[in-house]
Amino acid sequence: MKRGVLLSLIASGLIYAGGDIVPVEPVQEPVVPAAAVVPAACDFWGSVGLRYDANDFDTDDTEFGDAENNRFLSTIVLGGEKEIGYGFGIGAELAGSFLTDGEFNKIEIRDEDGILLGYRETEDAEISQLYATYKYGNTAIKAGRQALPKAVSPWAFSVRDLGMLERTYDGITIVNTDLADTTLVGAWIRSVADGTEDTKIGDKGLFMVGAINKSLADTTLSGAAYYIPDFEPDVDASSVWAAAETKFNNFDLGLQLAYADIDKDGYDSTVGVAGYVGTTYNNLKAKLTLAYINDGNAPLSLNRYGATDLYAPSSGFWGGTYRLFGGSSNPALGEQKIARLDVDYNIPGYGTIYAGVAADEPDNDDKDTAVAARVGYKFKTLGFNNKIEYRYYDDFDGNTKQRVRLETIYKF
Repeated sequence: MKRGVLLSLIASGLIYAGGDIVPVEPVQEPVVPAAAVVPAACDFWGSVGLRYDANDFDTDDTEFGDAENNRFLSTIVLGGEKEIGYGFGIGAELAGSFLTDGEFNKIEIRDEDGILLGYRETEDAEISQLYATYKYGNTAIKAGRQALPKAVSPWAFSVRDLGMLERTYDGITIVNTDLADTTLVGAWIRSVADGTEDTKIGDKGLFMVGAINKSLADTTLSGAAYYIPDFEPDVDASSVWAAAETKFNNFDLGLQLAYADIDKDGYDSTVGVAGYVGTTYNNLKAKLTLAYINDGNAPLSLNRYGATDLYAPSSGFWGGTYRLFGGSSNPALGEQKIARLDVDYNIPGYGTIYAGVAADEPDNDDKDTAVAARVGYKFKTLGFNNKIEYRYYDDFDGNTKQRVRLETIYKF
């Protein structure tokens, strides 16, 4: 796997030197084997990142960008992957970070109501990935700690933040491509690895099957189903996802269906439907997403249950908004209607300006419509990927939060 792509298929480096070896008089040359094996080179990747956040949370009664609300983050990531022969391979990734505020204190972890839940460690070093692989024909197996991409696993996935994987999974995954234009995926996941902590998923782990098909021109069909026996004692959990994305003339179209259920008193199944339409005109791109979530309270996210970082991306559901902490819509609020518009403009040779607005209206008299917006600029200099962004969020309880972010990352 290279740069977060699920279940990388490690290349076999077999070079055959066929033909007869003709002896040269008067010296007899040694015979060269008919099949000489050249070991594959080790595939390395990594990154170094720096970030500064200036936050303003009106519930904290502090000035914008003061020492208490400053955030400094630095990261370093180094990974490698190598075939060791006979179809087997190994891979590993190490990651480290340093997170602090303007006074070099530990960072507080608070919920959306401002209640203190604990503290994040200032320094963190972890083995973010450590796995073995095996390839036979069109089948690849990966066992150990690994990343899962959202494209094939929207209920439990990994994303990189400033180069670091926010969470990985301990388990076994299998990928097969025997069928034309089709990728089949199966997985058993035992636990979620989040930083230095591991959280087991239920009593027996998570079972997942998925498929991606591209037989139709300019069209991608995908689906995934999950089952967690004994998610809690005598309680099972399940989820089903399906999506279709296609191109029609100059338009990009997509439709997604998400379902989650927990077999427990007081929990109703949740259904989410989302669709988008996007288009490109010269260097300008625009995309409108509309979504609906029913009044169920089963989570459209495994990450929200059983993970230690409350502010990690909470769902692969397309109907997400721009929460300050990167999460998407919270299905526990019940029925919601969501709209989001994203626009970006590429300036050749100078980078991309992007902006977006979103609204999330809950069917709850005690909650306000959440409104969010962002505007930013992404550009490259001397091999570094840089970003400047302003984000605004007025949450369901009427609390206003703002953030200015400056970051740079160098990937190798």
